[in-house]
Parts: sequence; structure tokens; C-alpha cells
Amino acid sequence: MSEDRELKFYELYEKLASATQIVNQKPDIPLIESILNEISAMFRLSKGVTNFYRNPGEEIRGEGETMISYDLKIPGKPVHTVRFVTRLMSITTLTVFMAYDEAPLTEDELFKVDLVMRTALTFISRNRLQVIAEELAFYDDMGFRNIRSFFNYIMWRGQPGALDGMAALNFNLRHFSIVNDEHGRDAGDTVLHRIYSSIRDRIGNNGIISRLGGDSFICICEQEVLPEILDFLTEAKVPFNESGDTVTLSASVGVFIIPRGYAVQNPNDIMGRIMQAYNIARTGSQGHIVYYNDELVADRERAKRIQQQFPEALKNREFKVFYQPKVNTVTGEICGGEALCRWFRNGKIVPPMDFIPILEETSDICKLDFYVLETVCSDIRRRLDEGKNMVRISVNLSRRHMVNEHLLETIIEIVDRHGIPHEYIEIELTETTTDVEFKDLQRVVYGLQEQRICTSVDDFGMGYSSLNLIRVIPWNVLKVDRIFLPLDDEDSSSIRSIMFKHVVAMTKEMGLECIVEGVETAAQLAVLQENHCEQAQGFLFDKPLPVEDFEKRLDMRRYDINL
Repeated sequence: MSEDRELKFYELYEKLASATQIVNQKPDIPLIESILNEISAMFRLSKGVTNFYRNPGEEIRGEGETMISYDLKIPGKPVHTVRFVTRLMSITTLTVFMAYDEAPLTEDELFKVDLVMRTALTFISRNRLQVIAEELAFYDDMGFRNIRSFFNYIMWRGQPGALDGMAALNFNLRHFSIVNDEHGRDAGDTVLHRIYSSIRDRIGNNGIISRLGGDSFICICEQEVLPEILDFLTEAKVPFNESGDTVTLSASVGVFIIPRGYAVQNPNDIMGRIMQAYNIARTGSQGHIVYYNDELVADRERAKRIQQQFPEALKNREFKVFYQPKVNTVTGEICGGEALCRWFRNGKIVPPMDFIPILEETSDICKLDFYVLETVCSDIRRRLDEGKNMVRISVNLSRRHMVNEHLLETIIEIVDRHGIPHEYIEIELTETTTDVEFKDLQRVVYGLQEQRICTSVDDFGMGYSSLNLIRVIPWNVLKVDRIFLPLDDEDSSSIRSIMFKHVVAMTKEMGLECIVEGVETAAQLAVLQENHCEQAQGFLFDKPLPVEDFEKRLDMRRYDINL
């Protein structure tokens, strides 16, 4: 090698070594590639191929990443390979090629090529490991940005004014398990990726979306795109296969509009606010999109007080069971009753909407449900011991019970301990609560059926999967929500009247009992009678009654329905 060419080589190598030793800032990749190309041309190389393997197994299987760093598109042969193994057992190989008609490398040339290759390999290995470390730190196993990535974004943007007016969201897809159940896990993963991508595209470069886990996500976006994102999350039609078949999903969303001058001391400042809003949205008590505000904080304080007071209130039997009669629309006879809980504290009644949704957030609702069932069984036992007539009583159970593997055994134990004939008990499950795996619900309902304990689906028509619920689960009773009940001034051709007629007809044809709740007027009763719906419940007959008053109605046996 001539002296000028030797000087040129070491000049290029010094630049390469300097460029590849940078650690604390982003390396100049175009410069490094330019230097490698010039050195490759100097030594008559036609191509350079790098392979990166995360572990020895990938190398054996040939599953690593392949990068072409230099290629003259000239057929050639490999002339030298360098293999580098890191302490983390990742492997990088670099092979250089020469055209078939080129003179072989001299010993001195091979030494210099080897030196350059090892310098390049060290850089490539370190650079790829940094990428892997970032993936492990900031992405989950499905390729979504994770909570650490979200926190990192906030802290880099957390100076006063940097997040002014932006919106932070926490959302969870409602009833997402149905997608996995009906279409398979792969379809579910496809839906998650497409929802993530759709929102990421709407956010653009000024914001971030990350996954908390499962079907829960958090994001930050500009307020200008917030309405579009919320519209999408209200009714997202998402393809789940190559044929273009779609599912329609909605989400429960907590939103926090970041005020001007808001300095983030800790990412949990924002997380806490959107989580509080989301927890309210999840219950549906204020809709499924809830904005964080000071009133919400006050609501959470009230919720904490309720949760703190509950154990003592339960112990002191402050909760009283009231009964609302169910009436035969043909004969006026009382054919059943629904057990409803009322809380009397310090001489005042606590409205159910002030404590039921709060208890639903924890397992406390399960304790209250069992308390009600115990009380109902005690009242039925006393009535039967007195030799008086009794009717079937329905007891509502939260779907939070579905995580309890021993729920079926617990229900039966309580009923049998009081010596209650099973035909006097009905278990109601409300369709509008948090979604559960159908197999769990099926297991419980089938088990109750085997014990001749009646089961009913409450508020039919209010939930996401009404028809699917009655298709796959063998209910005894369908309790139709009042939204289907025609108004007094509606004629038989109205949409509501037509829907009501067909819901009742479908129920009867399936062999289920049909009862309508919320009956308040004589005109509504007439509609039930015209459509052969034989059971009703509502203020037209009675409001929920204390046990003493309910038993007086039982002694009376029937209502006058000639209104």
C-alpha cells in the first residue's frame, strides 16, 4: 500500500473510531456509513453484510436481523467474516465480499479490513443492544408503548407550559372479552393493534399512547383532536381479519384537561386524575366519558367515607331489605317480589345511587348481596313457619361475584341453612354491570338450574350483549327494561310498541317468563295485557315496601287491576 493510501486509510479509520465511540448522544449514522463505504472502495470490497442475533438460538435458526451496509450489486464471494459475542449472549457477524475477478487481499490489507470490521461490529452491537434495551424498557411484549414510556414522555415534557391545554385520557374497552370468545385470541390482538394505531395516528407527533395492560390504555393528545378520539371510542368499528369483518366496540374514558401553567412534579399527578375520572366512567353512573374536575374529587371523598362506614353499618344492620311486589297482569295476584336494599343511617335514608355504585367498585357489594340473601331467607323461613302463603323472591347479585369460584356453593349453603325450598328463591343478574367471561356466568346459572333455583336476567335490552346472553345462558326469567315499554300516548305502530311486542313474543316462544319493571300507569298495564305479558312490577301497584307492609300485601293476595 502506497504511503498516501496508508495515510488516507488511517485518517478514515480515526474518523470512524471517533464517530463510533459516541455514547451520550445520537451517533451520526450517515457519516459512519460514508466512512465505511469509502474504506470498502479502498480495499476493492463489493458488499458488506451484518447479521444480528439476540441469542445463540436465533443464530442457529437463522432468525436474526440482516443489514446490508455496502453493496455494489456485483456478484462476488465472501472473503472475511468477524463474529462478536456480547456478555448478554447477543451475537453480531460481519462478512465482506469481493468480486470474483478482483485480486485477493494482501496480508496487510486483510489486517486493516479486519480492524475496521471489528470497530464497526463493536458499534453495531452496542447500538442494537441500546435499541433492545429501549424496547424492553419502553414497550410491552405486544409491541405497545408501556407505562414507563408514558411516564418518560411526561417528565421530558413536564416543564411549566409544555403540556398546557393538552388532554390526558385513560380508557378501557368495554365487553372486549366477547371479541376473544367469539372470534379468537388472534382476532382480539388484531383489534387491539388497530385501535392503538388508529388513536396513535390521530394523536400524531404531539402526544403519546401507551398500554397499561389488557385492553386498558392511556394517552396524551392535543385538545383539537380530542373530539375525534372520543367519537372513535364511543363507537369504534374495527376490522379483525383479512376479509374485513368488523366488531363494534366502545370504551369507558376518563379525561383530564391539563390547565395552563401546570407543572408536573410527578407523572402520578396526571395518572391519579385520569384514573379517578375513569373509575367513575367505568361504573356508567355519569356516562362512559367522564372529565376530571374538583367536584369529582369531592365525589371520591364521599366514596371513601361510604367505604369506611360500610363495615360498621353492615355489622349494626343499618341495611334493611324492602320488597317490591310482582303482580300477575291477568288476575292481579301477587306472584313474586324483588328484594331491594335500603340504608338507614343516623335516622336518614342513604339513596341507593349514593352507595351501590361505590360498593360495586370493591368486593363490598358482594358482602351486601349475601347479607340481603340471608335476610330474605330469614324472612321466608319465618313466614313459612307461621303457616302463611309465600311467593318467590328475587335477589340481585353483582357480577363481581363471578370471580368467586365458590359462589354457587355459597348461595346454596345460605338457602339450605335456612331450610328454604329452592322454588322460593330467584337470583337476578344485571346485564349492565361490568362484563364477565360468559363461561363463568354459564357455570353459575347452570348450577342454580340443577338446584331448581330460578335465575333471571335483569334490565334486558340495556346492555351490550342482550341477545347473546339469552342465546348461550338458560335463564328462567327475562326482566324487560322499561325503555321498551311504550309511553301512554304512543300507538301500536310506534317503534317502541313494535319492539316491545316482539320482545315479549320472543320471550314467550323461548319458554321464559317475562316480567316488565317500571309499570306506572293504567295505559302501560293495558299494553302488557294486550301483548300477553303476564307479570309486572312498578309504582302502579306498589313502591318497595318494608317487610311488614309487604307481608300485609301477601295476606291480601291480590290487587285490583280494573283500573
